[in-house]
Amino acid sequence: MSILHTVAAFVVALGALIIVHEYGHYIVARLCGVKVLRFSIGFGPALWQKRFGSDQTEWVLAAVPLGGYVKMLDEREGTVAAHELGRAFNRQKVWRRFAIVIAGPLTNFLFAILLYWLLFMHGVHEARPVVAQPPPHTPAASAGFVSGETIRAINGEPVTSWQDVRWRMLQLALERQQAKVEVLNQDNQLNWRTLDLSPLDATQVEGDTLALIGLRLYRPQVSPVIGKIVPGGVAEQAGLQAGDRILEVNGEPIASWDQLVESVRSHAGRELRLTYQRGSERRNLMLVPEAVPQNGASTGRIGAAAQLDQQAMDRLVTVVHYGAAKALYKAAEKTWDTSVFSLRMLGQMLIGKISWKNLSGPVTIADYAGQSAQLGLASYMSFLALISISLGVLNLLPIPLLDGGHLMYYTIEIFKGSPVSDRMLEIGQKLGLSLLLVLMAFAFYNDINRLISG
Repeated sequence: MSILHTVAAFVVALGALIIVHEYGHYIVARLCGVKVLRFSIGFGPALWQKRFGSDQTEWVLAAVPLGGYVKMLDEREGTVAAHELGRAFNRQKVWRRFAIVIAGPLTNFLFAILLYWLLFMHGVHEARPVVAQPPPHTPAASAGFVSGETIRAINGEPVTSWQDVRWRMLQLALERQQAKVEVLNQDNQLNWRTLDLSPLDATQVEGDTLALIGLRLYRPQVSPVIGKIVPGGVAEQAGLQAGDRILEVNGEPIASWDQLVESVRSHAGRELRLTYQRGSERRNLMLVPEAVPQNGASTGRIGAAAQLDQQAMDRLVTVVHYGAAKALYKAAEKTWDTSVFSLRMLGQMLIGKISWKNLSGPVTIADYAGQSAQLGLASYMSFLALISISLGVLNLLPIPLLDGGHLMYYTIEIFKGSPVSDRMLEIGQKLGLSLLLVLMAFAFYNDINRLISG
């Protein structure tokens, strides 16, 4: 996907989430009788602005799209006419101020529930939870998993897709719990496998947790026949065509597509001699795989995809689909689980059990936005739901300047019987700003590292 498409996907995602968040503040403020002066998407100079409504609220699209705000009538920010004092934010009872502030994050969670609800009702195509033969000396190998087994449940909780397995195992690995897995073998016999995840520590689950455990998604062996050629790629330039069967690489026989991929990846920037069959004719050619940065190293790529047996692949795909009521329950459950997991991950970062390298900034988020948009509307909606949950969780943290910081002040006011002093607010703002700047610095540093390492 081009940089333009990635930027567009990122701007649309960010704009949608900011609008959802700020509209939560706006609508509850209006319901509480507070006058809204400005609704701004972005910060800085206004690119577009217009006044609407009986209160002549100013609606603004600003130059810096990394956030937004709702400005309400408030005596602390300017003179308020006597007849409008009852509509000032600072004159509202504490429970109303609490409701207005918490409405933003809550709207983010409701938006995520809506997106998941639509996805679950429409149906999501996902891989069936069928396992491949685990590598030796892994927890999955020790537990007795064999190729072709379908995972039915984990600790009594049914799973319907490989994504369900990944999510549940990630949670259990973080908790270092035991996983009792119900599987159905290829003879339709039920068995149980017990995975001991207690030896794992938090730093080990930062990458691909399933690979660490030894659980791999089953993939049928694919013949080394080219099904698609990327225009302008190395394979096209060398003269390969769809339908060509690769027989040998550097004189070594090739029996599967995986073997071909491994040979290409291990020869980044180095010449390869391919023997292939086109029709009844046997041919040879030389090519040099393009070197592509990946995880701090270079991997080879020629721009060719395998010819797949669509029927065999369809048997390994399931459609996760629910009725309206069940879909709503599942959407709420997924939003809750993701929110709780996000908080636990933040907690593990704070106590040093998980690296701060997991913190992502706008560059990484933009990259994921572009990738998800390229995969289709369902993937993009799922990405939006996840980021909306993250935004809601982040804003509820008790950090001054964030919604959670204001909620913390209002909670103190409820128990104390009077507002927090101006001096405490000033100290809190300075601390909050410092903490947010540190978090942003970490996030940008991680983004730059990811760009450098590929």
